[in-house]
Amino acid sequence: MNKNIVIIGGGIAALSAIKAIREIDKEINIYVFQDEKYYPYYRIKLTKGLFDNIEESKFLLQKKEWYELNKVNLYLDKEVIAIDIVNNEVKINDGSSLKYDKLLIATGASNFIPPIKGINKKNVFTIRKFEDIEDIKANAKDKQTVLNIGGGVQGLEAAWAFSKEGKDVTVVEALERLMPRQLDKRASDILKNKIEKCNIRILLNAQVERISGESSVDGVILKDGNKINCDMILYSVGIRSNIKLLENTDVKIKRGVLVNNKMQTNIENIYAAGDVAELEGQIGGLWTVASEEGKIAGYNMAEKDKEYCIIPPVTMMNAFNISIFSVGNIDEENCEETIIEDNKEEELYKRLFIKDKIIVGAILVGDTKEAMLLKKAVEKKVLLSDLDLNKINYEDIILKLKSK
Repeated sequence: MNKNIVIIGGGIAALSAIKAIREIDKEINIYVFQDEKYYPYYRIKLTKGLFDNIEESKFLLQKKEWYELNKVNLYLDKEVIAIDIVNNEVKINDGSSLKYDKLLIATGASNFIPPIKGINKKNVFTIRKFEDIEDIKANAKDKQTVLNIGGGVQGLEAAWAFSKEGKDVTVVEALERLMPRQLDKRASDILKNKIEKCNIRILLNAQVERISGESSVDGVILKDGNKINCDMILYSVGIRSNIKLLENTDVKIKRGVLVNNKMQTNIENIYAAGDVAELEGQIGGLWTVASEEGKIAGYNMAEKDKEYCIIPPVTMMNAFNISIFSVGNIDEENCEETIIEDNKEEELYKRLFIKDKIIVGAILVGDTKEAMLLKKAVEKKVLLSDLDLNKINYEDIILKLKSK
């Protein structure tokens, strides 16, 4: 009798796990519970295609028939509401239950709701699910002024989408620069300049204290007392792992579900991957990380011993008529050398971060054609031992990488 693998969640971690399992075992039973009514889709495309009339099929991670072809039992709009670890059983919101031999927690994360007074007023939105996009598009038709809380990638992509729709957009960021996890000050300044040329207002070092209006939004009050009028708000200020399902179980959790480098929890037959998993104190929060973690979890659930190697974070953004790429560690305090090429006239900026003669991070603004070359170099920890870093420039290093 075939064993059962149950997967809770339908994101990229779940899909990567399925593919890995099917590489090893073509027959084991796979059951996937997706709490949305949609087939698993590219969540990272939500803000990019906010107002585009993109067909559902273009959003899907796999064609609908793929699941049947790969003998995957996919249950849409079905939520697992409890896990019985003693009896190896999950309970579903329709009253049914299912036994498992191995279980993968791939419940992802939810957008953090900032503790701002009035955050639950009408016309305040966030983007995490496909249905969020539908709500925003329906409500944005008669709105003209939009305020984005958060200057990270998702918030900026949404601001760009609203701007292209002819909306008046303001971005409020609490920190001193945009995309602080991905960009240094110079790169962030170039981005800010490009955004402002698109008639989008940027407020840095600014915090929203409360949202004004009766039942519906009419503006925000900042901590300095200033009011910004708006009739629609979008917030994007980080994520929180969806761990509620594990809270009353013996599975160890902190900010996420604690896993080892095999993506295994403290319970031998339970694994976790993606935005819900916490490995060595870190929650990935990135598509590439979730994909790799899911793959490693899948291999191990299918009895192929594999260990996860932490991969450098990668960000690519094309918006505001500029391309941006960032990979790895861009904290100059943790690096020994940096190589900079800065064309101020054309707003082209390139910076490499080097430690122990290894490229540990890179930023490209404006010209990103070497992005994949640098991504590979950071991932493979390419050694520049034969180069005198005091006598070379960015192009010298690129030539060296191309020759390897």
